Amino acid sequence: MTSTRTALAGMAIAAVAFTGLATPAAQAQDGELFIPLLTYRTGPFAGSGIPIANGMADYLTMLNERDGGIGGVKIRIEECETGYNTQKGVECYESTKANDPLIYNPYSTGITLQLIPKASVDNIPVLSMAYGLSAAADGNLFPWVFNPPDTYWDGASAIIKYIAEQEGGDLSNLDGKKIGYIFLDAGYGREPIPLLEQFAKDYGFTLTQYPVPADQMQNQSSQWLNVRRDRPDYMIMWGWGAMNPTAVKEAAKIRYPMDKFIGVWWSGGEDDARPAGDGGKGFKTLNFNGVGQDFPVIQDILTHVVEPGKSQVSETARVGENLYNRGVMNSFLMAEAIRTAQEMTGKKVIDAADMRAGMENLNITEERLKEAGMEGFMAPLKLTCADHSGENDVYVQQWNGETWEKVSDWFSPMKDVVRPMLVKAAEEYVASNQPWPERSEPCAQ
Repeated sequence: MTSTRTALAGMAIAAVAFTGLATPAAQAQDGELFIPLLTYRTGPFAGSGIPIANGMADYLTMLNERDGGIGGVKIRIEECETGYNTQKGVECYESTKANDPLIYNPYSTGITLQLIPKASVDNIPVLSMAYGLSAAADGNLFPWVFNPPDTYWDGASAIIKYIAEQEGGDLSNLDGKKIGYIFLDAGYGREPIPLLEQFAKDYGFTLTQYPVPADQMQNQSSQWLNVRRDRPDYMIMWGWGAMNPTAVKEAAKIRYPMDKFIGVWWSGGEDDARPAGDGGKGFKTLNFNGVGQDFPVIQDILTHVVEPGKSQVSETARVGENLYNRGVMNSFLMAEAIRTAQEMTGKKVIDAADMRAGMENLNITEERLKEAGMEGFMAPLKLTCADHSGENDVYVQQWNGETWEKVSDWFSPMKDVVRPMLVKAAEEYVASNQPWPERSEPCAQ
């Protein structure tokens, strides 16, 4: 979930290309809701980027086809190909921001870090759903940035909490354990390290790091030979794109116990585990969205988008896979923010400032999830002025050789520990990036 300029320099990435789904790329028209989608359907991260792009586009297209848009207003969807490259992502932003976009989804921690300072200057919100800068969850200091349902630090704390559960339920049981951390050596993979290092001190385990450079994602033999030598009790993975299936295959190759190999939510695509064959059985990851087609919302997408040929999915069976559904959830959050903004302002056609207020006042209840055909698809979610993430519940899924199975109940990250660290990190970020604008946006009553 990142792309640094240095990490991806030299990689063959396709040129920026607009692939308008609903209509050709153009200036947003009056009476429309313009949502640019920064996506990557090319390059070494396309295996993860394509299903998310399809899910995001298909949900919004479904709203257009089924409901005539949101509140009677059509959504203009426009994709811009970033190739998961930070510079190209910023170029996509700069080339579309004059067209009255409501919000940006960078889908890269590297791009997100570049857009965060621009958000409060251009007054366009940034939604980095469960990625990007964890400290941006502090809405008092980052009023234009949102990262629900959880930050990377929430995810890291949830994995540590889950490991403690496997060891008897008490964090003190981690004392003396060895935990390995294999990660994409870029902003994305480095983001949870401060928290993991602090937890290692607090709970007495040894943390061993195994960085994987972006240009060596498909050649991890040396890292996994070191894992075999070190014999950690558990392995945590922060991988993306081609790194994930390579890591799962290498873990199986050295016969690492797969039920003790746990990835963050971005390591849980079907194409991450499937290539390892039977060797991938038992691999676990966090998740915060439902998997499969057994949700009314997914059935509506099949009826109104996929079957009429308005989707880019390669085959119907790919609809409902984990990262496809992740994209659906991402667009659902945006759509709910638009509905909220419409209700708050009384306007049908909202602007980016209205969208920011809509994001900040998201309150997705169990009742609303049921109405939207998403009962059981995700946990209820509520954001506030101060909390732009929500620190919501997650669960653990496990690969059975064919699909993902839910193997834990929904459970919360370690909120009481993570939140003070997030606030402190936000203050340090602002202090090191002066002058930083003070929040002037009022909180809605």
